[in-house]
Amino acid sequence: MNSLGDRIRLLRKQQKMTLEALAGGRLTKAMLSYIENNKAKPSMESLAYIAERLGVEVSELLEDVSSQELRDVLKSVEKLFNEQEDKYGEIIARIEPYVERLNHSYEAARLLDIYSRSLYYEKKEGWKAFIEKAAALYDQLNITSRLAAIGIFQTMAKFREHKYAESLAMLLEERSKIETRNGLVEPLTRLDFDYIEALIHFVLGNSEDAIRAMNEGIAFSRGQQLFYRLPHLYQLAIFNAMMTEDIDSMKYYEKKILLYGELVDDGDALPFTNYIHIHFLTSYKKSYAEALELVQAHHAEYGFDETGTTYSFMEEKGKALYGLGMYKEALVCLENVRIPDFAFHPFDLSMLYEKDAYAALCHAALGNQTEARRLALLAVENITSMPHTPYKDFIMETYELICKE
Repeated sequence: MNSLGDRIRLLRKQQKMTLEALAGGRLTKAMLSYIENNKAKPSMESLAYIAERLGVEVSELLEDVSSQELRDVLKSVEKLFNEQEDKYGEIIARIEPYVERLNHSYEAARLLDIYSRSLYYEKKEGWKAFIEKAAALYDQLNITSRLAAIGIFQTMAKFREHKYAESLAMLLEERSKIETRNGLVEPLTRLDFDYIEALIHFVLGNSEDAIRAMNEGIAFSRGQQLFYRLPHLYQLAIFNAMMTEDIDSMKYYEKKILLYGELVDDGDALPFTNYIHIHFLTSYKKSYAEALELVQAHHAEYGFDETGTTYSFMEEKGKALYGLGMYKEALVCLENVRIPDFAFHPFDLSMLYEKDAYAALCHAALGNQTEARRLALLAVENITSMPHTPYKDFIMETYELICKE
């Protein structure tokens, strides 16, 4: 730890001041040298004078870490945190030396916030204690948007553990606290709450509450002329319409997604609606020939780079090939489907878990009963903790079918 003298010397040299210049007319050069070498302690009056000469607050001289040093660390880790998902270990290493010496500033709160999230993503213990410290600092500083973001993060941590009812209760409690405290919630925070609330209600099967929260978010977004969260809300709406086979709503929200994509030049809008078409054909309408034709058209236009998304055209191709009786070709596709680490929504996971059920059906058709049972059981084990969906029904039915053969 740097001593008081060390901090004074460091700030003086950073500002390229001599001992004489800092001493000025109220301290001797010798006394200042004693202070910098920790051989003398300045009075509060002398400390205030030194701070004034250095252009800093007295509190900064008394802190183990200067505000500027914290700002520099925060700037570097913010960049890593926002731009590179695989840098959490490096972020932890950069912040760790400061964790026990952080003060009551915004920089300290944000560093604790980023540190705790990085610990969580690295699956390390202790993240909850640090995020609670960050929340307490944001609360003291009255930074409501950051406080709400922590509440949402903790909510989604429960969500990722498949504790959906607990996550909803936590979200509603956090939302109530913020709304009670501030009355009018900052618009982006309000949209975050609407989106997450709708998402969890859908997962729990609370369709009416989900649609209410979703529509409130969409109406607020339009009223404020904000695009933030709008595509996510539209995607929620179209997935819900697809699972209930509400064709009119699917068409309506498809148009909205495409209009949004055109407005903001979102290159993912058309591929996403292509996926919805194909997925509806394979999983709901069983129109495999039409689905395969659309997959091939999409492949010719966009290729099959699925590293940044949770929806898989490769899986849809495998399902279409299975439906057309091309079992070996289907297995090649299905065996190449990967579930990304960032996939945590139960609907996304349930759709991806279908790949093992379809692969099991292919092996059964080819006479490979042992492998068919293994894959069917794997699909069941994966889907068991997921909420009820048509995908879960399909996987359970497939398992029963294969076990009977």
